[in-house]
Amino acid sequence: MQQGEIEIQDFGPDHIEGALALSRQENWPHRPQDWQMALQLSSGAVAVDDQGRVTGTILVTPYGTDCAMINMVIVDRNVRGKGLGRRLMEQAFDLARDRPLRLVATTDGMPLYEKLGFVPSGTILQHQGMVKELGAPNGVEAAHIDDLPEIKALDRDAYGADREALIDALAERGQFAIIRRNGAIEAYAAIRPFGRGEVIGPVIAGNAEDAKTLIRFFAASRPGAFLRVDTDSRTGIAGWLEEIGLAHAGGGVAMDRPPKNGAEQIRQKVYALANQALG
Repeated sequence: MQQGEIEIQDFGPDHIEGALALSRQENWPHRPQDWQMALQLSSGAVAVDDQGRVTGTILVTPYGTDCAMINMVIVDRNVRGKGLGRRLMEQAFDLARDRPLRLVATTDGMPLYEKLGFVPSGTILQHQGMVKELGAPNGVEAAHIDDLPEIKALDRDAYGADREALIDALAERGQFAIIRRNGAIEAYAAIRPFGRGEVIGPVIAGNAEDAKTLIRFFAASRPGAFLRVDTDSRTGIAGWLEEIGLAHAGGGVAMDRPPKNGAEQIRQKVYALANQALG
């Protein structure tokens, strides 16, 4: 590699330390374990300079053949404006093959994504903080390993893609709660360690009250804990999240390539994301 040259390489475990430094530069809360989980579920690319330093990252998380999330897109501030973001996105397109693409864009990233054919489809709101003391709700139970196939089927119907690998990764690291009626699981939520504390998500439910009940179930068992929930603004639960102590703390714009059709746009069963990176 010549002096000043930046090379695109496959993202491997040896690159996590450099990727972590970039995410800290952006004040993202990710721990090494969070990068490891994302990489476990994904393929990706890194930009490496002539000194061996990671100067850019991108991951592509496939959900079966249904779609793929592009995430963890970071370019070192010292090398921006040189087309590196576009080079990383082109590598992501190759990795995704012909899958429809989804991502959650920052304000800085939106102009590039729009040039590459992504279209806004929603607003993601990040809520986090120390939850107030809450009473434990009725009608929720901890899920067991035997419940995972039904949870995966419910998730697939709500999200519109096969996220079996994601559900398995969440089961390795966290806990699931479910609402069961007449012998069938009607709603579920997951919680896992992430960033400064824990993230609640995905939350899949048929209505907002069931979604709130699942979030309350986890929050009630963790008084004073730092929790995070990423939700679409259209779910209608953002105000309630603030009421229980999870303040609005940023977010992003959901984008799709190609645009979703009308039926997909109105799906309201996904009340919280796994997080902004994983959808």
